[in-house]
Amino acid sequence: MSFPSSFYRWRPHPWHGLEVGSDPPRLVQAYIELTPFDVIKYEVDKTTGYLRVDRPQRTSAMPPTLYGFIPRTLCGPRVGAIFGEGRHGDGDPLDICVVSERPINRTEVILNARVIGGLQMLDEGKVDDKIIAILASDNVWQTSTHITDLPEIIIERLRHYFSTYKMVPGKTQPTEVSQAYDADHAFRVIEASMQDYDEEFGA
Repeated sequence: MSFPSSFYRWRPHPWHGLEVGSDPPRLVQAYIELTPFDVIKYEVDKTTGYLRVDRPQRTSAMPPTLYGFIPRTLCGPRVGAIFGEGRHGDGDPLDICVVSERPINRTEVILNARVIGGLQMLDEGKVDDKIIAILASDNVWQTSTHITDLPEIIIERLRHYFSTYKMVPGKTQPTEVSQAYDADHAFRVIEASMQDYDEEFGA
């Protein structure tokens, strides 16, 4: 029996085996690791591609949106150069936060997301930007094209979550969230992360 070319006999690796999206950098694909309903931090295992328990959240904060990464991206030297100050990327795929009006409570799902902006962030001094996007098929947010189309409280909650999600009492806070940026800057970051990925792993 022959299989169609699009059929996967084995599960593809979420980082390397999925496509970046149908129209990057505007419309990308997101692999979701976290939902707003869990206080466990999950992260894709880079060797196997399965979702691994990274840690229980120490604080009570939960992610305000769906949270995952864009396949075939890498926060490498080009992403670091956009931040400036001689910074380097953190060496992980580019993170993405996806706003959805209807609750989605499952992880390890893939979805199409329309990019509208991002948050500039450092984690232990390395660039770890968070792209902000809208679920492409969302009925409430479908007209949103810029980060200013979202209520300020959503951006405030995202900023607070990433400012505190690695907080340990008595220790220096490793993350620093600075400015939010609009879609055009987010497009530059995504394109740079795609180029960083191609250089590291091949197109």
